[in-house]
Amino acid sequence: MARVIFYGKPNCRNNIKQKTLLTAAGHEVISFNILIEPWTIERLYSFFDNLPVTEWFNKAAPRVQSGEVIPRIIDPQTALLLMIQDPLLIRRPLIEIDDRREAGFEIEKIDAWIGLTSTDDLLCEISKNLKDHDLQGCPHKQVDIQEKVDCKEE
Repeated sequence: MARVIFYGKPNCRNNIKQKTLLTAAGHEVISFNILIEPWTIERLYSFFDNLPVTEWFNKAAPRVQSGEVIPRIIDPQTALLLMIQDPLLIRRPLIEIDDRREAGFEIEKIDAWIGLTSTDDLLCEISKNLKDHDLQGCPHKQVDIQEKVDCKEE
């Protein structure tokens, strides 16, 4: 199982769900507060270097929602400076495993990378039932995790 360094927002419902899915799959999750992490431009960029700038931003951030920050017209350097000044702008979670870093939690990508198959019957049931709870802290696309989380065969 993987050791997952997880940068998220404390009490974010989506981040809690994501950490639960990782833990249920047997991964060790080490969680950090993305809002108080001492980010540098280089370190923050390392999570985004394979994504377009528009995907670096948390679409639910107040400054994005209000139109004050418009990700599609911002260059990479300015984006990183804005995010260091206002970490709510950072797409979360930021995940680090060994030498690889990713932004966001795309279930298919995470499953292919480290696996999201539950190692315990009770945790598997919890993972499957997460979709029945209101764990959407941010208005993002609803994902049906019922079909994405597999349990070990009995």
